Amino acid sequence: MLLHSPLEEPDALRGVRDALRGLGAHADLAEITDDDGPPYAARYIARAALEIRRHAPPAPVVLAAHGEAGPLLPQIGAAQRAAHRPVGGYLFVDALLPQPGSRTRAELRTTQLGTEAPVPQAPGPARERPAAFATEPLPMVADWPDAPCGYLLTADGPAAGARLAELRGWPVLDRSGAEPQGAAGGAEPEAVAADLLELLRTL
Repeated sequence: MLLHSPLEEPDALRGVRDALRGLGAHADLAEITDDDGPPYAARYIARAALEIRRHAPPAPVVLAAHGEAGPLLPQIGAAQRAAHRPVGGYLFVDALLPQPGSRTRAELRTTQLGTEAPVPQAPGPARERPAAFATEPLPMVADWPDAPCGYLLTADGPAAGARLAELRGWPVLDRSGAEPQGAAGGAEPEAVAADLLELLRTL
């Protein structure tokens, strides 16, 4: 299940979903557009759970988050456990990582990236967010991760995120030396799809 960043439209990952299907993978895309009011994170998490239930992917479900959807994966995974739907793995694509404690998106950017620069977004229209979006505390889950995690760093992704994933002992697929070509995470959807499947095999 692909989870687009709250800062981008679902269409940003539609090409990756289609490319995954073309490679024979069962791939669905959560389309979350009703998280435009506080609490932003809770609304995103609730809609993601509904989208996963709507698509009913085969178990165990693998959750792949892009950009600022990354810190929400623990709560989304917890919702799947509550629904008795096991999670087989978590994949982060150019994403911020969850951290213990009630941290805000702004704090995560500063802590993980060294600046408050936004996580790279896919081309296309960005979703406008007020200042409160970056400063609301993000919900966390105890005893996470409950499944293997991996990190995909694309050509224009945040190298700091990949380094942090390596420190956690997660497999990292580093494509930062590739030529950016302008799709999700800076690479063509077909390349991202192939890399996700390669990363999944390492979990």
